[in-house]
Amino acid sequence: MAELQNLAYLVAAASDLAAWRSFGADIVGTGVADTGGRSVGLRLDDHPWRLLIEQGADDDLTHAGWDLGTQAALEEYVDELRAKGADVHEESADRALDRCVERLFSLADPLGYTHEFFAGRTGEVADGGKLSPVLRGPGFITDDLGIGHILPVAKNYEADMRWYREVLGLRYSDRIRQEMAPGIYADATFFHTATGRHHSLATGAFPSPKRLNHLMLEYRDMNDVGLACDRAKKAGIPIVLELGHHPNDQMFSFYMRTPSGFGIELGYGGVVIDEATWEPQVHPVMSDWGHARNMEMVD
Repeated sequence: MAELQNLAYLVAAASDLAAWRSFGADIVGTGVADTGGRSVGLRLDDHPWRLLIEQGADDDLTHAGWDLGTQAALEEYVDELRAKGADVHEESADRALDRCVERLFSLADPLGYTHEFFAGRTGEVADGGKLSPVLRGPGFITDDLGIGHILPVAKNYEADMRWYREVLGLRYSDRIRQEMAPGIYADATFFHTATGRHHSLATGAFPSPKRLNHLMLEYRDMNDVGLACDRAKKAGIPIVLELGHHPNDQMFSFYMRTPSGFGIELGYGGVVIDEATWEPQVHPVMSDWGHARNMEMVD
């Protein structure tokens, strides 16, 4: 059975590309790719880009790109999706070129965005993947683990969890179910791919005007988490959750608002799952220390 290897890229629509360019380079520490007039490419490594911000009024996640590793695995995975009754189809050669891949397949998600499937990126980066000079450490943890994770907000929680597990074939990591008030729970379920980042996708049951609650990027140096938090505060960027620590993926992180209103978590120290020893749990709290809430992710 073919499996998703990692979450390789994200595409979002944004009303203010200039704000995203500055946010990526000056606050997060990404590189900026030259993608042409109506988009901004943000780089985390030697890929042409990992985050593509396209001009649009939506200000939300539009596409999530998943790497299958090899063309044979890609074809097998697409065949398996079709056997499950999924309406997956191949995109044009021009769209594949835009995504810097050889072949591209897509499938609509029940939550209103699109999954894209491919095998390996193309496109040489002339400077070897230069990142912003604001970083202290060597950059972001990507490679076989992908870019980090996304948390799209569920519409029908139980059905959406089954879709991610049974249709996309993501592996169950664990769940957090925290009682916020008597009988009222915040609930999130976490899924990983074959390469084992604790979660490449999670989904939760809570009200939200956005499809995407947040995306997460992971630094290779813990200092870059604190430095990014300092830069964000100095720039007046809203901090949603202060510095803190999650009990399930062991991530030290903070959350802030992006220029599009959804959140971004910047972290360090996340777990990579070893299937031979991993035992999924249901955790009673979202954070075991810190992460004091300043505001909701979106107004």
